[in-house]
Amino acid sequence: MGAATNVVENKETRLPREVKDALQCMASEWDNIVDSKALQVIPIKGAMTNEVFQIKWPTRGNDTSRKVVVRIYGEGVEVFFDRDDEIRTFEFMSKYGQGPRLLGRFPNGRIEEFLRARTLSAADLRDPVISALIAAKLRAFNDLDMPGQKKVWLWDRLRKWLDAAKRLCPLEEAKAFHLEAFQEEISMLENKISGAHQCIGFCHNDLQYGNIMMEEETKSITLIDYEYATYNPVAYDIANHFCEMASDYHTETPHIVDYTKYPGLEERLRFLHVYLESSGEKPGDTEVKQLLQDVENYTLASHLTWGVWGIISEYVNEIDFDYKRYAEQRFQQYWKQKPQLLGSS
Repeated sequence: MGAATNVVENKETRLPREVKDALQCMASEWDNIVDSKALQVIPIKGAMTNEVFQIKWPTRGNDTSRKVVVRIYGEGVEVFFDRDDEIRTFEFMSKYGQGPRLLGRFPNGRIEEFLRARTLSAADLRDPVISALIAAKLRAFNDLDMPGQKKVWLWDRLRKWLDAAKRLCPLEEAKAFHLEAFQEEISMLENKISGAHQCIGFCHNDLQYGNIMMEEETKSITLIDYEYATYNPVAYDIANHFCEMASDYHTETPHIVDYTKYPGLEERLRFLHVYLESSGEKPGDTEVKQLLQDVENYTLASHLTWGVWGIISEYVNEIDFDYKRYAEQRFQQYWKQKPQLLGSS
């Protein structure tokens, strides 16, 4: 999960030389920059896959500063996604005005346009007005005609991640997490909750608040960070967003998940109505009820996916986050919800 949120001032943060060179080269071409070498590096808290920085330079005239975003790719995270696919997605989004522009690349990262918008907070997701904006934007995102195979990637990706988790996890820890049971669980879920009636769309797959930005004046919503984006059932994308409402990554214990904050029925129905109505047609009660049930079922897939992600991240990612404890909570919620949603399967 890659968030780009709360800014922390830190003038002493040092970037790798090749990154500074790329930034200075780019800034030297801008007329309003006072000094291309006088860049300020500001770490952005909340990222759990990459290191993210805001970079700014003093400018001439009325503008106070010129800003960009630098994203340094996390070590070992190539197990999660194909970086070339992610770059292609980013460039497509940029070309069609769906996200920040790509300004430059270096061997282990890239430079992006700084959006004049604010990153949402955990509390924003509960605001009915903002939630409706997100629902409409998600529908538009899911309807994008993206290059690549228009197939469900969820299950193959989950099996691949599970294999990686088993390789990385010590035997005793793997037993404690019941990793051996998950191969069968994945097959059971794929069989039980998939359906020919389900809409397959281009899914963000990581729609937490840190990946959603809003321009305050126009209330325009932009979804960012497409590392995990693929085609999938849209019900999975919505389910994952609902699960993210239980997390706040900007507390002293960002790994703790509070499932009492999972949206209630009224809140879920409100989101789904806006999502479906964004197509221009009023949905029938049967359509809403079916999507609601599909979304609830796909929360199980979300728990498994991010639980396995947490185990892998514990061994490949050096970002300060208790990935193992996070994984434990997602797995606990899976085993708790499974009988409630699917019976004793």
